[in-house]
Amino acid sequence: MEALIHHFKLVTEGFRVPPGEAYHAIEGPRGELACFVRSDGSSKPARVHMRDPSFVNLQAYGDMARGEYIADLIATLACLDPLLGGIDR
Repeated sequence: MEALIHHFKLVTEGFRVPPGEAYHAIEGPRGELACFVRSDGSSKPARVHMRDPSFVNLQAYGDMARGEYIADLIATLACLDPLLGGIDR
């Protein structure tokens, strides 16, 4: 019974994280995927930011497409291999 009460309190209130910041990045097939979390000591994070590699890679598209034919734009975009869900984030 006490385990059930502990689980209920953990789910409803969350656990308290000490104040501070954490940044962690891993290398994925499309580039660097990173997560930044800032805590103010409460049970909810003060800020959470995900850095998606597709969004960063898409910024190079303008320089890659400059001076090319319109027919080459689709192939140039395919070279970046973007994940549209990550760009929208």
